[in-house]
Amino acid sequence: MLKEKLGELKTEIINFSLHIEKMIEDSIQGLLSKDEETLQKVISKSEPIANQYENIIDEMCISFIAQYEPRAKDLRTVIMILKMNNDLERIGDLAVNIVESSMYLIKRPDVKPLIDIPRMVDVTKNMLKDAIDSFITEDIKKAKNICQRDEIVDNLRDQILRELIVFMISNPKVIERAIHLIR
Repeated sequence: MLKEKLGELKTEIINFSLHIEKMIEDSIQGLLSKDEETLQKVISKSEPIANQYENIIDEMCISFIAQYEPRAKDLRTVIMILKMNNDLERIGDLAVNIVESSMYLIKRPDVKPLIDIPRMVDVTKNMLKDAIDSFITEDIKKAKNICQRDEIVDNLRDQILRELIVFMISNPKVIERAIHLIR
């Protein structure tokens, strides 16, 4: 019974991560295609579901600990799921932040072509997928590789920031739009 319930927890965290991944995809796709409807769905439909996932997984973990008093590896797994749950909810909140800035940006002229942001999203989505996969398969090498890829995302972020600073210096009228892109 313990292993079955632990399997259910793992299934829920996988489903939650897939939902968060879709939120990220939709928030960026809405920005790139200037699709207000897609952006609105992230806030009106996807975010409430993400909040439900977080609450359900929290309750499942607490119930699991109370009911089965797990030890050693099983306890570490449940604690990891709790931490992942919190991180996934935070990523969902960040996807909503992207939507909010995107809603502002799609109604205005582009500051610059969005080249590095989609690349950053691709790397980030793959990191999320691999993080969940490495957790499920207990693949330490894959987990370490994710940490190395974080530098790629940081470099892209820095690149975007430098470019936007140049745009803001050369044309102060783009400052507000540039700040939304930085966000």
